Amino acid sequence: MVSSFFTNLAVVAGVLGVMIFIHEMGHFLAAKAFKVRVLTFSLGFGKRLWGFKGGDTDYRVSAIPLGGYVKMAGENPGDKVSGSADEFQSKPRWQRFIVILMGPLMNGLLAVVLLTATYHFHFAKPAYKDLVVRVGDVEPGSRAEAAGIRVGDKILKVGEMENPVWEDFAMKIATSVDEEIPFVLEREGRRIHLSVTPEAKGRDRLGYVGLYPWVPAVLGGVRDDFPAQEAGLLPGDEIVHVGELKFPAASHISPLLQEMEGAPLELTILRQGKEHTVSIKPVYGEIQGEKKWLIGVNLRPKAVVVQLPWGEAWTQAFAKTRKSFFMTFEIIGKMFTGGLSPRALSGPIGIAQITGQAYGDGFLPLLEITAFISLQLGIFNLLPIPVLDGGVLLLLLVESLLRRDMSLQFKERFSMAGFFFLILIAGFVIVNDILKLVGPS
Repeated sequence: MVSSFFTNLAVVAGVLGVMIFIHEMGHFLAAKAFKVRVLTFSLGFGKRLWGFKGGDTDYRVSAIPLGGYVKMAGENPGDKVSGSADEFQSKPRWQRFIVILMGPLMNGLLAVVLLTATYHFHFAKPAYKDLVVRVGDVEPGSRAEAAGIRVGDKILKVGEMENPVWEDFAMKIATSVDEEIPFVLEREGRRIHLSVTPEAKGRDRLGYVGLYPWVPAVLGGVRDDFPAQEAGLLPGDEIVHVGELKFPAASHISPLLQEMEGAPLELTILRQGKEHTVSIKPVYGEIQGEKKWLIGVNLRPKAVVVQLPWGEAWTQAFAKTRKSFFMTFEIIGKMFTGGLSPRALSGPIGIAQITGQAYGDGFLPLLEITAFISLQLGIFNLLPIPVLDGGVLLLLLVESLLRRDMSLQFKERFSMAGFFFLILIAGFVIVNDILKLVGPS
């Protein structure tokens, strides 16, 4: 447990460090392009450990290896300015706008580059995600069951979305808490019209109706020192029998373990075209703050895996990043309007868990999650909050419309308000992460 904590801490420090460094590199390159005098470019924060002077810039390595920062002459409202042409405030507003915008843009570019590399070497997509929505399981007592949805139903329309694939369907449900959604189903050649209202469920309080796709139970990971590892199970194994149950869906495994309450069970797995049968005795443990019977595996949908040419990999990566970008703003909007709980947010503890799990799954999954977090970091910095890049951009836009600079007193108060607001956000997400760890699901 302790070693896992420190591993997760080290991984998230490295991931965030790279992303913040790339972000600051964007500001640095744009500043140099517009001949803004850069006083400091630091790899890390805190005490200067080593460095050299290049022109006006002190290139340094600092004690705390968590990203970096760029200090430009005359950058902050309280800085002493001389009116020199190479000071930040002396540059035209459009140039200052680009210098600030380049930080978040570099985070987005990093996301596309990392996804491109990932997709070129290993483009894996669950086989069901691009298929039409066919119901593989309906949770007893769920709102889907109450609405009359059955196993085998094909969902032709959800809301205004026609012929949705599972990926889009799942996102629609997750972001539509307490919104009544009309469904059109196909069952035995008949069209059926009904509606379902997703409820908030889970630690993140996302929309939930109790529907699952019918997908094979394939092992995505096997945890150390758990019964599955001791039985010799490996990532990629497909569970084809659990006792008398033949071809179980991934969603069937955990409920079946809870029903058996720790009794030994026989698993038949398919590996490289051959079947193997093993006996496993579950253990009672905790996962994501919930006590349950476990065998120590992560299930993932059966995937289609290919290696994409660089051009196609770039196209897929750009499309994925673009889709995530707009979806993130939709989710933020729903949080502000009450359509989605703020508990869906994750802070440093949650990010450490996610990156630690990705690290355990391998280098390419870590690249993919790093791309996602980099994009979120870029988007967060674009929010119109004082102190963040988005707050600076907002001020520049307002000043452009007014055709005059705001007063120094206003800018200082604006920055101070943003500073306190960021402290509140940081406190909230950290408490939120802790509650997810220790609180009920």
